[in-house]
Amino acid sequence: MSEWRRLAAGLVAAATVVVALPAHAASVQLEELTSAELRDLIDHGTATVLVPVGGTEQNGAHLALGKHNVRVRVLAARIAEQLGDAMVAPVIAYVPEGAIDPPAQHMRYAGTLSVPVAAFESVLEGAARSLHRHGFRHVVLLGDHGGTQRSLQRVAEKLDRAWGGSSVLALTEYYAAAQAFDATLAARGFTAQEIGRHAGLADTSLAWAVDASLVRPQALRPVDGVNGDPRRASAQLGQDGIEHIVAASVAAIRARTAGASSSKHKDPAKTS
Repeated sequence: MSEWRRLAAGLVAAATVVVALPAHAASVQLEELTSAELRDLIDHGTATVLVPVGGTEQNGAHLALGKHNVRVRVLAARIAEQLGDAMVAPVIAYVPEGAIDPPAQHMRYAGTLSVPVAAFESVLEGAARSLHRHGFRHVVLLGDHGGTQRSLQRVAEKLDRAWGGSSVLALTEYYAAAQAFDATLAARGFTAQEIGRHAGLADTSLAWAVDASLVRPQALRPVDGVNGDPRRASAQLGQDGIEHIVAASVAAIRARTAGASSSKHKDPAKTS
């Protein structure tokens, strides 16, 4: 065989090897896989799926409407990667944000999207039932938005009663870790007025640490729709908070799913 033919044969073999590799192995995002790839992962021990819950709401003049959606998608991926046997479902971006007509809460500002609580909880339940049907033993509801926490808990409690312990988890530890960032900032000398509760120093710094494109630095100021003062926010400031949220969430998921039966739960189609 000529040198050229040996080289060509080698290239074909290499290409064949690349094609044969599990292309899905590099991603924890469920929506980036094929159905066959996901089925293979579940069959080989991928037991947990995270359902990230965001929200589309106004965040003043300096922070993008999709702050919650971007943040929870990125952090859910980091959590799944550290768990090692978990996937991330698509982000739920439509959540209750206040009455539409007449507009209330965040609906008073352009771009906010709101759905009724009952509709939101039905979507959560449908997503959890779908994922449980496909073989995930643990469905973890991960809420980046404070206003959705009670709904996550109601849905998790309802389905957990039907399917058994650790089937569906409302990961309150995720949101609690984000709230703990306020205390970290206070310990560093920032005031409660700066830290705020919405689009202030804490909220903006966490978003900035996840994705700088969410922030408009030239517009950092306390305006209508902002609770807090974002002017001293920075990505560097938010990094410690991000790391704590991920670490606390990973530890909580491991603790709450430890010892859960690996056997199949009863058929969710037969439960109420």
